[in-house]
Amino acid sequence: MKMIKIILSAVLSFCACMVQAQPLIVKADKPAATIRPTMWGIFFEDINLAADGGLYAELVKNRSFEFFNPLMGWAIQQATPATGSILVTNRLETDSANPRYIRVTRNTTTGKFGLTNEGFRGMGIKQNEQYNFTVWAKNETGSITLHVQLIDSTGKVLGESQSITISGNDWKQYKTSFAAGATELKAKLNVWFEGQGVADFDMISLFPQHTWKERPNGLRADLVQLLADMKPGFIRFPGGCIVEGRDLANRYQWKKTVGPVEERKVIVNRWNTEFAHRQTPDYFQSFGLGFYEYFQLAEDIGASPLPILNCGMACQFNSAEVVDTTQLHPYIQDALDLIEFANGDVSTKWGHLRAAMGHPAPFNLKLMGVGNEQWGPQYVERYKIFTKAIKSKYPDIELVNSTGPDPDGEKFDFLNDTLRALHADILDEHYYRPASWFQNNAGRYDNYDRNGPKIFAGEYAAHSVSTVSPLNKNNWLCALSEAAFMTGLERNADVVIMTSYAPLFAHVDGWQWTPDLIWFNNLYSYGTPDYYVQQLFACNKGTNVVPVTSNNEALKGKDSLYASAVTDAAANELILKIVNASAGTVSKQISIDSKKKLSAKAMVITLQNNDPDAVNSIESPQNVSPQTSEADVKGRRLNIILSPYSFTVIRIKMQ
Repeated sequence: MKMIKIILSAVLSFCACMVQAQPLIVKADKPAATIRPTMWGIFFEDINLAADGGLYAELVKNRSFEFFNPLMGWAIQQATPATGSILVTNRLETDSANPRYIRVTRNTTTGKFGLTNEGFRGMGIKQNEQYNFTVWAKNETGSITLHVQLIDSTGKVLGESQSITISGNDWKQYKTSFAAGATELKAKLNVWFEGQGVADFDMISLFPQHTWKERPNGLRADLVQLLADMKPGFIRFPGGCIVEGRDLANRYQWKKTVGPVEERKVIVNRWNTEFAHRQTPDYFQSFGLGFYEYFQLAEDIGASPLPILNCGMACQFNSAEVVDTTQLHPYIQDALDLIEFANGDVSTKWGHLRAAMGHPAPFNLKLMGVGNEQWGPQYVERYKIFTKAIKSKYPDIELVNSTGPDPDGEKFDFLNDTLRALHADILDEHYYRPASWFQNNAGRYDNYDRNGPKIFAGEYAAHSVSTVSPLNKNNWLCALSEAAFMTGLERNADVVIMTSYAPLFAHVDGWQWTPDLIWFNNLYSYGTPDYYVQQLFACNKGTNVVPVTSNNEALKGKDSLYASAVTDAAANELILKIVNASAGTVSKQISIDSKKKLSAKAMVITLQNNDPDAVNSIESPQNVSPQTSEADVKGRRLNIILSPYSFTVIRIKMQ
């Protein structure tokens, strides 16, 4: 028996060596599917303080006093109750978008009186940065002046403005700027009112000077840079479930997010109380980051815009409220008007507004989503109506359509079959699943109909514990499993034309959902291991898929290996992507079948960690990050060592 075990062990070891000895064959002269520029993109949703408190650089929370509690985020500071008072006033009949303002009364010229704003889990303040303060105000009686201070957690003044005197009985905007003398993660803003009299105030705002591209009302530069560094092919906005709203009254309406920021209507964020384990009662949407800014961001980072619009259905996990199909006209008109806003001539109503906001040239919108994660016959009914109306006026717009919240099951099968029969343009598939699911489904699209609708892998992430669990982590095993799955997406680029991880952003002190691609606090940000996987695919996209096989089979999990290959016509390069999802080192010979001369050196980019549970953090942002080296190419072969738990990108020049 002992001898049999020894012999069996030897045979197994020999077989294992034979498996590892099988070379990878890359047929670099056999281009197959063309890879669309939109292949690897990003999905933005205002969850986890992604917009206000995140990408949108405004530092003041509840700047226009429109939260359910009008003074939420503010604290009154006064020497004695007799010093003065603050009255919240509502002018709903004359200003439905921004009805509330505060009336400040100072009864005496002595004693401190003012407001302190806490920011979004504090305010991130940088030493020597210039801060721009603005406020809308009008004087009623007497003479009121104000000045502002930034203070640290102990009350120490970090920076202070000069005084502003409020004059005149008409609303106008006042501005001042000042520099900060120190860096502080969780600063606060003091607004001091002085003098004696009565004045009205609204839209109290503070921005750093150095926003992305130095734009007033701009975006946080480090967060946009992380997006730009991914070189995304598209950006989907304004999100997923946030498009639907918990009910239709709270749905996302793009027309209320454009025009002057002081005229954009604040609403509660649907993630405000969604999860009992992470309730966020102070989570609202100011829409300072609105549809114009989304289009502008897409243009800035070289991404195609992909707006998603409500189709007359609220979130089916919440209220499941729908608009009767006879009442869909306003929703359809919103879709048609959005195309005009993005692409229309400046002589049109909505094209004129785009020009007035600073962008006379069109945004070249080519894609639009109808609904988010809807399902059932009621979605199909609305899909038909929307598609007919949009295609009749704008036949070249490609429409993205829902296949529900899951990648399989009754809801998915119904929509997949029905929308294929209706010849839909693009089907949006979502998968939040364990890491093992991603490894096991690398061949998901190998047998999809090549003549049917194209696929948008619109929301995906490997979850380390379970969906919606607050214990999920962006660990290396999850990211590596996503990389394995993505080799299958790339191999099937004739079917899968767009993909995006979700969600995109999360504030370390204000998240509701995890895992997320990019994490940040008020000062710093970092990409997760998942971020670097996405970045490596997007920055090594190529133009055409080419076959890469071992023993005449695609590598999609055998011996825990996964691979895909592309050529880049512009760079004259062959690009291989290989995942070793095992705990062992693997030696592979790569044989390249090509008539072109190959460079003697290959660039090798490796993302690796021996600990599958490894994560990045604010303190260790590069714990799992790409490392670059070289490998020798001898003739048409190279030998590569694939480290345990590794994702390797190999670039070879072809002349």
